Amino acid sequence: MSDQPAASWIALKFGGTSVSTRARWDKIAAIARAWRERGKQVLIVVSALSGITDQLKALTEAHADPPRRAIRDAIMARHEAMFAEMQLADRAPLQYWLERLDALVTHARAEAGGLPWQAEVLALGEQLSSTLGVAYLNRLNLAAQWLDAREHLRAQPLPNQNAWGRYLSASVPAAPDPVFARALAARGGLFVTQGFMARSEQGETVILGRGGSDTSASYFGALLKAEKVEIWTDVAGMFSANPRQVPNARLLARLDYEEAQEIATTGAKVLHPRCINPVREARVPLAIRDTNYPDMPGTEIGATVADAAPSVKAISSRGGITLISMESIGMWQQVGFLADVFEHFKRHGLSIDLVGTSETNVTVSLDPTENLVNSDVLSALCADLAKVCRVKVIAPCAAITLVGRGMRSMLHKLSGVLAEFGALRVHLISQSSNNLYLTFVVDEVIAADLVPSLHEMLIRAEAMRVEDVDVFGPSWRDLYKKEQSARAEPWWIARRAELLALAERHTPCYVYDLATLRARVQALRAVNPVDRWFYAIKANAHPTLLKEIAAQNFGLECVSPGELERAAQVAPDATRLFTPNFAPRAEYAAALTSGVPVTLDNLHPLECWGKDFSGHEIFLRLDLGAGRGHHDKVKTGGAQSKFGLALDELDEFRGLAERHGVRIAGLHAHLGSGILDAAHWRDVYVQLASIAEKIGSVRVLNIGGGLGVPARGDEMPLDLAALGTALAEVKSAYPQFELWAEPGRYLVADAGVILAHVTQTKRKGEVRYVGCDAGMNSLIRPALYEAYHEIVNLTRLEIPAMELVQVVGPICESGDVLGSNRRLPQTREGDVLLIAQAGAYGAVMASHYNLREPACEVIL
Repeated sequence: MSDQPAASWIALKFGGTSVSTRARWDKIAAIARAWRERGKQVLIVVSALSGITDQLKALTEAHADPPRRAIRDAIMARHEAMFAEMQLADRAPLQYWLERLDALVTHARAEAGGLPWQAEVLALGEQLSSTLGVAYLNRLNLAAQWLDAREHLRAQPLPNQNAWGRYLSASVPAAPDPVFARALAARGGLFVTQGFMARSEQGETVILGRGGSDTSASYFGALLKAEKVEIWTDVAGMFSANPRQVPNARLLARLDYEEAQEIATTGAKVLHPRCINPVREARVPLAIRDTNYPDMPGTEIGATVADAAPSVKAISSRGGITLISMESIGMWQQVGFLADVFEHFKRHGLSIDLVGTSETNVTVSLDPTENLVNSDVLSALCADLAKVCRVKVIAPCAAITLVGRGMRSMLHKLSGVLAEFGALRVHLISQSSNNLYLTFVVDEVIAADLVPSLHEMLIRAEAMRVEDVDVFGPSWRDLYKKEQSARAEPWWIARRAELLALAERHTPCYVYDLATLRARVQALRAVNPVDRWFYAIKANAHPTLLKEIAAQNFGLECVSPGELERAAQVAPDATRLFTPNFAPRAEYAAALTSGVPVTLDNLHPLECWGKDFSGHEIFLRLDLGAGRGHHDKVKTGGAQSKFGLALDELDEFRGLAERHGVRIAGLHAHLGSGILDAAHWRDVYVQLASIAEKIGSVRVLNIGGGLGVPARGDEMPLDLAALGTALAEVKSAYPQFELWAEPGRYLVADAGVILAHVTQTKRKGEVRYVGCDAGMNSLIRPALYEAYHEIVNLTRLEIPAMELVQVVGPICESGDVLGSNRRLPQTREGDVLLIAQAGAYGAVMASHYNLREPACEVIL
């Protein structure tokens, strides 16, 4: 019998965003149909709908029935809405899995925490999405069949693998199986199966771990000895750098397996590292493609090209790295010292990545695994290590890695890169024995700014041979011209002369541009599914800005009596909302007396002051279980946040409301700030809607704010068109509710800048400081949130910014740093600095600390 399968297979994997709408499934159908018309057998591997795996994980971690039921209801509602959107007729297949979810939640009290139960729960996301998908493909006459992945992917435990790993991070041996390939081809030509799961030797459901759907596609590709495995996602492929940081990053048109493995391992998130090995062992080519643009070129990954010239293919960065430095004179020539030390890491379940050694020191890096992040294991490890050596923990760090074949032969071209690191604090340097990568571990805070400049250096030094068209494709900017064009030139460039003249009269000074504000207001008003917008005035309460926003029919969301009073004075006709947190009783009573809608987010007001609310409508702010944002201090969801009513207290709140004659007229959720993913608000919308249906009295859903503004110039802006589409999908399923939203920073951040004069410059060793007359008393966000604000020398704007500096203020605090490791031209006393995106949470958070006057405010 031939070792080759009788049919030629193509394995297609589609991620969460690619399977979350009917329109995306239309694209999946077109891709599958094209392969079928070319005579190929097609196996489609799908992830769960976007966000569902996170919700299922939250369900497994919930410690009480009410939050588990609330999450279950939200998941059910999401899939019911998808069923309706696809206009499917037969509910029975979907109902089977929804009832399975309900049964698992019902029995959670006895089984919660058990690893088999967790695996069964987590697998439901893909079981649900594949069930919807196969039904829709059949509706389009594609004759698709549902395939249970667990019947063909059989996990085997690894040596020394613990129970958690066996159930929630399983591995599957996958060698080509021509008998299976022929048998499957005999059943049909198109199948839909699940990623992320397998079956154990004992017949139990097990999970492949995060990124498991990519790995599932590779396993199936290897078993079928497929002609190709295609990973369809929301980007065109692997790039020479993270295109969110470096828009000029080049598409990597061709890579060998080993290079792709290193790029994936060292920071590229488009492909999970575990998915490379199965196709490499089976010698099955793998491709990465963009579901939104199926005709766009992608990345092809295959066997080694023997005559390929040495070249850096990519520079990547991964944060959250922890270094453990161990020092002892006793390790010198001591047999077995490292074995004894590494035994401690093994016992605490920690995997070592990078290692640097000397005669008296060993430094290792640890990736941010769940075991390390979610427990006190690090403290326990250090206590054990302290018995044999001096221990120092260095964190948070980032590993910046150059990947490419022949790294050692290119060192002469990397002199500029090495010099760049010479001015920084480098904790560890690692060069692989396979000559594929060179890694520098630095403080995490500098990594994001460092990568774009290093990428440019590599191109200039010809270490990254972008002229090789077989390897390097178009840039991200060229591939996604439409998206990039959305980033307009900042207003302050055109008005530079006017700003410099203003600075001559007074600094520090906030300056606001009304034209930019108006443009943002109009952009949001074009998001049609939102019935009413409210501006969160805590972002910037300047009277002129409030008048401008209210004139565009925006309501005003307030969090204090002072804000309510300001809103009433400036825009008396505007609708006001009162959304306080831990406020005193009198504030609620005053707002109710004034007829202002009040939001509650705690049991206490109804428990202790219920009569005050009797006969009134209120809004209820819920904590949906997880926060979002760039920093812990801007995340407003989860147990560590003071905001929102916990879902497990919802039934008690409803009972109190009924007892006191209080009507719950609206539900509200705001989970964080700086969010650039449009899918976030869709998920919030669905969860609120599913809860609202059970309450009965709700007429308004407020999905909060947090609309992100790209902090760095290389980040992509929030796609408002995608936001509108996502919200419209949910609204079609829940038309009975009004939809409200309440942005703050999105409207005003880009409209404001700070002008400051340079006061002094200083050099301490290799560190250069530029001091200015604006400090943390004027702009506290960098110190408080580690927020990034672009800083330019407005006086010398046309001169290349080459000098690495720390921009600081005059406040007597070591935290008075406005920008770390910034590039400025050679700067002198009297130059004018401009600090961008200062229109939000700037002047409103200013103080007279050190008895210094904060920046004044000027309207253009």
